[in-house]
Amino acid sequence: MADQRPQTDALSAATFEPRTDAVVETRRRVTPVGVAIGLSGLLIAYVLFFLLTARSVSVTVSAETPSSISISGIHLPFGERYLVRPGTYAMTVTAEGYRPYAGNLVVDDTEIQSQTIQLTPLPGTLVIDSSPVSAMVSLDGSAIGNTPLTIEGIEAGSVKMILSTDRYLNYESVIDVAGRATTQRFSINLIPGWARVTIETDPTEVDVSIDNEPASVREGVLEVMQGERQITLASPGYVDQVINVTAIADSDIDLGRIELIPAAGLLRLSSIPTGAVVTRDGRFVGATPLDVATEPSQRHRFQLSLAGYSPASFDLSLEKGALAERQIALSPALGDVDVRVSPDNAQISVNGKDQGEGNQLLSLPSVEHILTISAPGYASIERRVTPRAGLNQRIDVALLTIEAARKAAIKPQIITSVGQTLVLIDPQVSAVSEFTMGAPRRDAGRGANEVERPVRLTRAFYMATTEVTNAQFRQFTQNHESGQAGGKSLNREHQPAVQLSWQQAASFCNWLSAREGLPPFYTERDGIITGFTAASTGYRLPTEAEWSYAARINDDDVWRFAWGEAWPPKDGSANLADASSALVTGRIINGYSDKAVVSAEVGKFPPNPKGLYDMGGNVAEWVNDVYRIPVPNETVEEDPLGDLQGDNYTIRGASWSLSRLRELRLTYRDYGERGRDDLGFRVARYAE
Repeated sequence: MADQRPQTDALSAATFEPRTDAVVETRRRVTPVGVAIGLSGLLIAYVLFFLLTARSVSVTVSAETPSSISISGIHLPFGERYLVRPGTYAMTVTAEGYRPYAGNLVVDDTEIQSQTIQLTPLPGTLVIDSSPVSAMVSLDGSAIGNTPLTIEGIEAGSVKMILSTDRYLNYESVIDVAGRATTQRFSINLIPGWARVTIETDPTEVDVSIDNEPASVREGVLEVMQGERQITLASPGYVDQVINVTAIADSDIDLGRIELIPAAGLLRLSSIPTGAVVTRDGRFVGATPLDVATEPSQRHRFQLSLAGYSPASFDLSLEKGALAERQIALSPALGDVDVRVSPDNAQISVNGKDQGEGNQLLSLPSVEHILTISAPGYASIERRVTPRAGLNQRIDVALLTIEAARKAAIKPQIITSVGQTLVLIDPQVSAVSEFTMGAPRRDAGRGANEVERPVRLTRAFYMATTEVTNAQFRQFTQNHESGQAGGKSLNREHQPAVQLSWQQAASFCNWLSAREGLPPFYTERDGIITGFTAASTGYRLPTEAEWSYAARINDDDVWRFAWGEAWPPKDGSANLADASSALVTGRIINGYSDKAVVSAEVGKFPPNPKGLYDMGGNVAEWVNDVYRIPVPNETVEEDPLGDLQGDNYTIRGASWSLSRLRELRLTYRDYGERGRDDLGFRVARYAE
């Protein structure tokens, strides 16, 4: 048989080896079809995934021209919508005539979304011309230039355009600038700003003005700018014709024929001297110099008259519009004035013109004249005199020396604008002008501050006869209240004003000076008195020396009390602390009665020899001086005023609440800064 094996010589044992399984490597064979199928599957899976997770987004572009949209990343466009998975994508939008847009498209999980893109137009160009040309163009209030005008780079949007030029109405319009690199043209016909006024005049040759500005008439037409206008027609020899018109722009007005009225003649009349009364045909027309109108071609009679001069007259006829000038020298009507003067070398002048020395017989026009008589070392005197023709007048003048005239000119009494009476006190014409203030050491009741010191007064002064009342002080401070004491009123109109500080009293004095046009005595800063001006004649408080002089010096006598030397005082001598005041003051003058519990109305008790009331009673009084304890000194002080400033001020005089002998003496001195219920003041001022 074919498959039989050949025989061998012998059988032998084989070596044992373990069985091993053979590993056969097998490989899949990848074919193109398989790859394609795999990729297709993946693609389909992704598409399904994209479709399931994408959102519908609408992108709307606001533009006048077609736009192009570019979005980064995977997206599917469907018309104006895009399928896009949530996320942020770069997006650009372009359109002709607009600035490109670049931004982000943000997509969230909302199923349907939209986004609007507003593109910015590119600037445009405006071309503007007008009739007439050279009109000024303003855009939104800014002047750009004159027409014809091309304006480039104008941003799109609404803009207010105004065209203006002389004599034309302004053109105003709001225009929409398209932009987008386009050119827009505007051609504007401006409306004339005047009315055409047709005018015909008699006479034909006239000067025309509109609102006082010269104007021209061309072929019978006058151009009048719109508004309320005044047309004036003028021609020599005629009265100016004034016509008021309401001109409406670009309209026609016919004024018809206008006949001017012939002008009157004009006489320019003057006289020597001036001021003569003028009549025309018996009717008063004025005083020289003056212009007088006359009816054309008519004869008029003019007459001039002036006090102290003979009348003058003349006739005159003037043609229409004629001007004549005439000056008339009037002849004086003289009267004699016999002037007798003393001393013999006195100089006489009349109306400022020198007439010589000594007695004079003057022939003067019959009008008022001012005669001035003067001489060296004497005070000049003026007299007014009106001479009369045919009547001899005599004037006697005796000049006084300057000092005598000064004294004579000072009034013995003055009254303030609030009704206070002040009397003149002139130590220089009194028996005593030098005296000793203070009290001797041995004087009973003398205080340590009553140091004796010699004083001389040289300046005449006025001092109020009474203390300032509530009614008077309230004209300065309307709401002032003096209050009450022990249930008794201190606030009645004619009681002294109290509860006042020194500052308030001094301020009242300055107010009174200003009210009467006098220079203030006290200097003030921010309402605070800071000092005084010694030379001022304005109102002030009396100095301590003046108060002491006025209260104590009576010719050669020096009084101890306001009523004299007697102690105790007689009833009714002054308003002091009597028995009726016991419940208020706690201290009284035993056995004394004045019938006043607190302050009384000023002037109710007897005055002192100088006519001053209540110098030692009623209320104590502020004086000008800063409080000081004098140093013993033999040097005579002249018109002392005290220091300019200080912390406390001197108080003089007794009051309704005082009863002790030491307090009632006229040398008693007190001090303070604030007001109190028994302290007031009176005013004074220098006479010159």
